[in-house]
Amino acid sequence: MELKELSKYSDAVNELLARYGVKFGIYKNHTFKEQLFPFDMIPRVIEQEEFASLERGLKQRVMALNLFIRDIYHEKKIIRDGVVPEEFVYAGSGYLPQCESVLPPQGIYSHISGIDLVQSKDGTWYILEDNLRIPSGASYPMIARDLCRKCSPQTFQKYRIDDNRNYARLLRQTMDHVNTGGHTVILTPGRYNAAYFEHSYLAEQTGAHLVTGSELIVENDYLYFIDYSGKKERVGAVYRRISDEYLDPMNFNEESVIGIPHIYDIYRKGNVALINAPGNGVADDKGIYYFVPKMIQYYLGEEAILKNAPTYLPYYEDDMKYVLEHFDDLVLKDVAEAGGYGVVFGSKMTKEEKEHFLTLLKAEPRRFIAQEVIDFLDIDIVEGNSLVPRKADLRAFVLMAEEPMVWKSGLTRFSRNPDSFIVNSSQGGGFKDTWVLSR
Repeated sequence: MELKELSKYSDAVNELLARYGVKFGIYKNHTFKEQLFPFDMIPRVIEQEEFASLERGLKQRVMALNLFIRDIYHEKKIIRDGVVPEEFVYAGSGYLPQCESVLPPQGIYSHISGIDLVQSKDGTWYILEDNLRIPSGASYPMIARDLCRKCSPQTFQKYRIDDNRNYARLLRQTMDHVNTGGHTVILTPGRYNAAYFEHSYLAEQTGAHLVTGSELIVENDYLYFIDYSGKKERVGAVYRRISDEYLDPMNFNEESVIGIPHIYDIYRKGNVALINAPGNGVADDKGIYYFVPKMIQYYLGEEAILKNAPTYLPYYEDDMKYVLEHFDDLVLKDVAEAGGYGVVFGSKMTKEEKEHFLTLLKAEPRRFIAQEVIDFLDIDIVEGNSLVPRKADLRAFVLMAEEPMVWKSGLTRFSRNPDSFIVNSSQGGGFKDTWVLSR
């Protein structure tokens, strides 16, 4: 498929993205920095049959992860049956004791799941990470596709591509499915949040109110939105884009000034839906990732359709032995880190760095996982007047209403550094649109 002609619109589209505020903000050294999220015009293209296989595997995985979270906060059968060690559940930072015995509306925990995948050079897709707390990124390919369509309508007449504008409809369907009565709002920490563009864009696309914590109030066991005139109207669903610990100062971090006092109390009573549910971090811990294929077998009685990257837990004696013997061939990840931080390659460490890391690994084996280094499929990006290969991943989005729904698009992120496997925007990466070819 010849798509290089799209590259001539690159400057125009990136200028429009900047004008619309499509930026990514990061905190580094206690300073907030806002930077453009570079867009590459050449899309990742996935054939219809290949995406259908991904779709089946993604639905399967998200169903099992939802069942796991429900089980952990209720019956805990998977722990009693010895499938997942209790240390891996209760020692993780994502487990919240406040969520014990709390059932969210419709029993759904992860309404919006961002599943990160990579494709190896032999064509096999591997799951790298499950993001079940506040996954971001869907807005970027949405607006980029819209701008590309305006710049080059003939391209979209020439190729048969699944339309990605339906994400807003899928999201609205997901929010409405769990709404307990009243308005749906998107709760943002405000202008200086890293993903503020996305918050405002999704509010516009779905017709939800974009609000901060100061515009919501709990009264008489219900949540209300206070409009510009001071009128109060009931809220039945909150797509919250703030972390669990800042959601409610009465139940979590008492120093939070961006949350809503007592919102968790009325959530416990079933009087408002929180999207995604608090406590989901218990399932997207990098240590728990190791057990997801076992969860699929345990809860669904099926073999996992999509593979994990080959992973080792130093917590287990045999795995620790393997990691020590093959250290230079592995990538090590700190389970408490995100955004590409806490990732180190054994082969790139100095002797002193390796000695220090091994001491830490032996002292805190639960803190790390080790994975085989997958040689990602290279994807072309435009650099100057040339196409150059770069490593890239794919964040697929699965939304849960009556059943799981996989968005036929996705966020492809790539490294701009030819020697790096780290594609995260916080590490200087860029993004592409993802085309799923239709019949």
